[in-house]
Amino acid sequence: MFESRFMPCPECGASLDRQIEPNHECSTERRAEYQMFALRDEIAQLEAGVQHYLGTTLGRFETWLAARKVRSAG
Repeated sequence: MFESRFMPCPECGASLDRQIEPNHECSTERRAEYQMFALRDEIAQLEAGVQHYLGTTLGRFETWLAARKVRSAG
């Protein structure tokens, strides 16, 4: 079986030449982007869940209450 010398970093997803970069250090930004990419389905489900909740009676009440608190604080 053919084994590629280029493999993705398991922490940040960067394509690494295993022969040249054995001591790779992930950048914080790249690692965060990679983690967000891995969680994209869960993030989409969360957004849909929040939209659904805000459409319920309790969600509409909480929206109204939050707006009321903001108006009275300003």
